[in-house]
Amino acid sequence: ILAAMLRVLCLLAVVDSVLLLDSGMLFPRESASREVKELNGLWAFRADISPSRNQGFEEAWYKSRLIESGPVIDMPVPASYNDITQDPSLRTFTGWVWYEREVVVPTRWITDEEIRVVLRVGSAHYYSVVWVNGVKVTEHNGGHLPFEAEIGSVIRKDPTAKCRITIAVNNTLTLETLPPGTIQYMNDPTRYPKGFFVQNIFFDFFNYAGIHRSVLLYTTPKAFYVDDITVVTDFSDNAGLVNYKVSVKGSAAATLKLTLMDKEGHCVASSSGSVGALKVADVKLWWPYLMHENPGYLYSLEVHLTAANDKSTSEDVYLLPVGIRTVKVSSTQFLINNKPFYFHGVNKHEDSDIRGKGFDWPLIVKDFNLMKWMGANSFRTSHYPYAEEILQMCDQHGIVVIDECPGVGIKDIRSFGNASLTHHLVVMDELVRRDKNHPSVVMWSVANEPASEMPPAQFYFKTLIKHTKDLDPTRPVTYITNSNYARDLGAPYVDVVCVNSYFSWYHDPGYLEVIPIQLNTQFEDWYAKYQKPIIQSEYGADTLPGLHNDPPLMFTEEYQQAVLQHYHNVFDQKRKHYVIGELIWNFADFMTVQGITRVVGNKKGVFTRQRQPKAAAFILKERYWRLANETGKLPYWTKYPCSL
Repeated sequence: ILAAMLRVLCLLAVVDSVLLLDSGMLFPRESASREVKELNGLWAFRADISPSRNQGFEEAWYKSRLIESGPVIDMPVPASYNDITQDPSLRTFTGWVWYEREVVVPTRWITDEEIRVVLRVGSAHYYSVVWVNGVKVTEHNGGHLPFEAEIGSVIRKDPTAKCRITIAVNNTLTLETLPPGTIQYMNDPTRYPKGFFVQNIFFDFFNYAGIHRSVLLYTTPKAFYVDDITVVTDFSDNAGLVNYKVSVKGSAAATLKLTLMDKEGHCVASSSGSVGALKVADVKLWWPYLMHENPGYLYSLEVHLTAANDKSTSEDVYLLPVGIRTVKVSSTQFLINNKPFYFHGVNKHEDSDIRGKGFDWPLIVKDFNLMKWMGANSFRTSHYPYAEEILQMCDQHGIVVIDECPGVGIKDIRSFGNASLTHHLVVMDELVRRDKNHPSVVMWSVANEPASEMPPAQFYFKTLIKHTKDLDPTRPVTYITNSNYARDLGAPYVDVVCVNSYFSWYHDPGYLEVIPIQLNTQFEDWYAKYQKPIIQSEYGADTLPGLHNDPPLMFTEEYQQAVLQHYHNVFDQKRKHYVIGELIWNFADFMTVQGITRVVGNKKGVFTRQRQPKAAAFILKERYWRLANETGKLPYWTKYPCSL
């Protein structure tokens, strides 16, 4: 009993140590006290094609209907704007674009001044400014993460008018943004048109832009409401612990009642107060897919707030899905619920035809069906945070996630400066704030393939990783490296070594026989120096579907198969010791900038961009199901899983 009490106290201290921004970012959910109105669909759209890209601000396009500023076109939201039209200049446009939509707000939301009305943007790339009826309500620096503003006072100024929402979005990347980039002007009039410039990027995927996720209006009570919830879980024997902290805006005298319910809706634990612990008898743990016969088990935590002041009594209800599980790392293992977990999964991109990075439910469900079909138990959100709905799917289906921030392409020494680090820290604040309660998220990744051998990298990553651990002491932290083990200045601070390598592709192209030697050397060198578990976080080869040759030649399906088989032979040797995972690059083909090494995108997918399998998909399917069944604990599982 004493040990259990000490564990609770320690975990409550962990909950209390979580550093948050000035407000929470709970996912909008309808409840008895909250309503949600989606604003997806067609928006008016105009790109600012002026030489300065600043005409919209100079003429204050936000002050009146966008069509009054000049020609507008229809633009779907959510979607990238790049591939929607036949205009080649819009496909590669860099600068400000303007979105506008007039919406009807329910009358009750306006007339009842006790209702708080919030405008939320799921993500927009990369800098956004938002106006409502010509009044600026918020701005946000960075893509991939949500931002919001309370707009009740603005829409109540003229209750009879429609609510006109204007969002200006700028996709320009600089050395201080995440990801970084540079603008290069071509000033030779004998070679380039006047004012010609290009956006240089240091990453290998297309710089899609626009409003990529849902735009919503949602409500809460105005006087008092649940602003944020943090849960940290543990278990001992068959008893589960859900340690919680609830942040309330509006009153310190609020009364809180918390009820934890199982999938059948039965109460399994209850408590009161803003900080506490819920003890669950006969706990059902959250398990990864293929690790248990009942993966992805979720409880529901109902937070019921009652508060009163001199004028009114207010109630707010929020329901948070909760998975009870633990994550630990040793020098040779990654443990989920104290059991060794081996990552056999994929790297992905939010990328598809026409939509670009736009959120799309049919595509998401298809991707989950394909991952489960092939026996993948995990993926990395390469190279940026994915939509919250995707993480909710992972929670429900037991798919384990390495959650990565947009720190990709940090190659220039000027991107290690104080301004860059400050922004990077804020991005990690926002990422942890958004995703901290997802049981599927087991590790944070703060960057992908940075120039970690540069002298400033040591302070940069030491600071960044420490900050992330301070935000969330319950999860390991890593970054993805392709540096030489002896010169990587950030590696001493990570909990798990994640290495990308492309032997016989970018190095010694065409020579498959070097893979066993070089891959074995890679693993031995990294482990000897750092004594930390290793994930092969990327490996693969470009493949054009339907291109064949025997003996295998580069870009053929046979070559991709051969590369995978050579890597797998080494994985099978090293996973007996300290290799804890393998993530193929990539799940599906994806778009990149045009270049002489890319034929309409990166072709390293084991599926095409249209989600059709290449031969390598069947290699992975056979392997992943064999890995899942090696423990002998799933004899009742069929060889071929059903769909969702």
